[in-house]
Amino acid sequence: MFKITIGIFLSLQKRAALALDTTETTQIRCTMAEKKSKLAEIKTKPTVASVEDFINTIPEEQKRKDSFVILEMMKEASGEEPVLWGSSLIGFGTKRYKSAATGREVDWLKIGFSPRKANLSLYISVGIAEHAEALKKLGKHKTGVGCLYINKLADVDLDVLKGMIAASLDKK
Repeated sequence: MFKITIGIFLSLQKRAALALDTTETTQIRCTMAEKKSKLAEIKTKPTVASVEDFINTIPEEQKRKDSFVILEMMKEASGEEPVLWGSSLIGFGTKRYKSAATGREVDWLKIGFSPRKANLSLYISVGIAEHAEALKKLGKHKTGVGCLYINKLADVDLDVLKGMIAASLDKK
């Protein structure tokens, strides 16, 4: 009795194995390899820490006040309770995102913000470019791939910011 296993690559993501068993009767089995989950493990995860307590630890008074304003804006727009992700990111809701490039998936917040030392970082979109028209009206800001950076709320039009937050949630 002997067993031969031949691996055949049907595509980049699928692998079939052909196993040939020879005993008194010949049996041929084709099996598909089990597809592995592509859910990525991320370091920044939701915690049970108090969002309000975290905001109250912000040393700069204006940034603390602005954080409470953004907190209320996002809470009202999302209808979700805030959750502290990691040690400094405040998120509202969760969604599974999939990378078009790699196919990996990750559970991440729908919208959120982080009061950082240099600025207020708002996570309102996977692609900030979709807000191009609103950004022209917003006021003083900087952008990253999915982030909006604001030094203080007094620098921006709050109605435009609320509209951007609402538009981000409508697309998710």
